[in-house]
Amino acid sequence: MIVDCAVYEGGKRREGSLDLSEAYEAGRDNGDGTKGKFVWIGLKEPSEEEFDSVAREFHLHELAVEDAIKAHQRPKIEEYDDTLLVVLKTARYHDDTETVEIGEILLFVGDGFIVTVRHGTPTALDEVRKKSEERSDLLACGPGAVLHAIVDRVVDDYEPVLAGIEDDIEELEADVFSAQRSNPTERIYKLKREVLEMHRATAPLVDPLDKLASGQVEVVHEDIHEYFRDVYDHVLRANETIDGFREMLNGILDANAAQVGVRQNDDMRKISAWVAIAAVPTAIAGIYGMNFEHMPELSWTFGYPMALILMAAICFLLWRNFKRVGWL
Repeated sequence: MIVDCAVYEGGKRREGSLDLSEAYEAGRDNGDGTKGKFVWIGLKEPSEEEFDSVAREFHLHELAVEDAIKAHQRPKIEEYDDTLLVVLKTARYHDDTETVEIGEILLFVGDGFIVTVRHGTPTALDEVRKKSEERSDLLACGPGAVLHAIVDRVVDDYEPVLAGIEDDIEELEADVFSAQRSNPTERIYKLKREVLEMHRATAPLVDPLDKLASGQVEVVHEDIHEYFRDVYDHVLRANETIDGFREMLNGILDANAAQVGVRQNDDMRKISAWVAIAAVPTAIAGIYGMNFEHMPELSWTFGYPMALILMAAICFLLWRNFKRVGWL
């Protein structure tokens, strides 16, 4: 559905409503000297019919239209004729389930227009529009300013996601090296999957943002380049942080496997020690249970209690020795 459709002139939003059929002409430069005139159309999960009308109005390339309807594209920048297609991955972290919810925003930027298509719930754009309208100096630079505002918001939303993942990784480290006999292998693999999702969102953005920051895209006004450089730095830091998370989780997984092995060895030592202790009374009782006629102390009155005392003494000595060497 179409969430909003507005014309901006000289950094200000034009009063009144705008019909879609008039949007393309409304954003064109009519020679009146108005600076930064463009139209901004926002759509949320449009149907094929809804987006087809927008595509016809702004003469969008059929391949770009196909990407917008199907979504599930990797972050990228592609140029179709005079239109720039930008794909962004949005993210939100759910701490209760330790999962990353991934959404998608596609932006079509051309001469005098920008069309945003949002899929998923992360990163709503209504606040971005309101904040952008407060910066008339940037809006006067055209649709490139809106492109920067949206990209900046998407990248800023990565920070709480990374903070949530970092907290969970610290909990995992404490869990692996705690005295509790837990095995968080499943949790480690789940976090590795979420970190991989974030890597797929940030890593492909590095090169496109470098192009936007270095002025290789004509649709972006030169005054906006320095703002994109700031976003580019944020993406680099986020990507480096995610790479660090991947290395940490691999290390935690190896440490957990080592801990499991140590605990298993410890268990085997304890079992072996108790088996050795139990073998002593078993052996003595087995000998006296053979029912031979001539056996030591067989007719002695204190022979039976003496055998029990001997069993207990040997078992105690074995227990103390195993305790001293750390097997028990």
